[in-house]
Amino acid sequence: MQIAKKTAKIRKSLNSNRTIRMIGGNNMKKFIAEFIGTCVLVTLGCGTAMLTGCDHWGGYLATALAFGLVIVGMAYCVGNISGCHINPAVSLAVFINGGISLKDFVGYIISQCLGALAGAGLLAAIFGLGGITDATGGFGSNGLAGVNGNIFAGLLVEVVLTFIFVLTILGVTSKKANHGSFGGLIIGLTLVLVHLFGIGLTGTSVNPARSIGPAIIAAIAGNTDPIICVWVFIVGPLVGAIIAAFVYKFLETEDK
Repeated sequence: MQIAKKTAKIRKSLNSNRTIRMIGGNNMKKFIAEFIGTCVLVTLGCGTAMLTGCDHWGGYLATALAFGLVIVGMAYCVGNISGCHINPAVSLAVFINGGISLKDFVGYIISQCLGALAGAGLLAAIFGLGGITDATGGFGSNGLAGVNGNIFAGLLVEVVLTFIFVLTILGVTSKKANHGSFGGLIIGLTLVLVHLFGIGLTGTSVNPARSIGPAIIAAIAGNTDPIICVWVFIVGPLVGAIIAAFVYKFLETEDK
């Protein structure tokens, strides 16, 4: 009888450990997917800005398309693993609406910021080894030059653009809607749209991780201007995401 009880306890313990390993493994895959997606976003998006300089409409369009097309590609690549947030503002909105747990939310944020840092590091290595001139002077960092250094104007731009972007994401990915396989394309094109408007103003962040990575690498390289104002591109997108989350929750709620 005692042997049977001990055997049952051992089996229960083994099953519990197996479940924990499975959960941890699935979470780690999500975090790796977010790391890769954000790394690719910064590498290709900011890299295109570094090459074009974004000082003319050709550069605007190329950079906007680069950021948008990365989202399209990653949506169909890692979207089935992590949801392809690759943006702390998106993760915050999804968390507020109950789409992910607090544990996943924290893991996503860390993975995204590390991915952005890795992407900016790759750009530093590529441009440094190749002797290529960075046309932005700051690894594609965001700034306030387009709004004449006005912090409030910069915040307003980021809040509005992030609100539009995140609201679109919430609508496209809603379980009540049926957008089929076009979701990634719609989200990517929306990112292109907000970039077309925002590049000349703030460089368009709508993504705290995308701003943090290049700003840190720029500071290491000796340009501290981006890191000084990076808080604008953390606060603005997060506020815009919070507003979008609550607005969409209200809009989606059915009247009784």
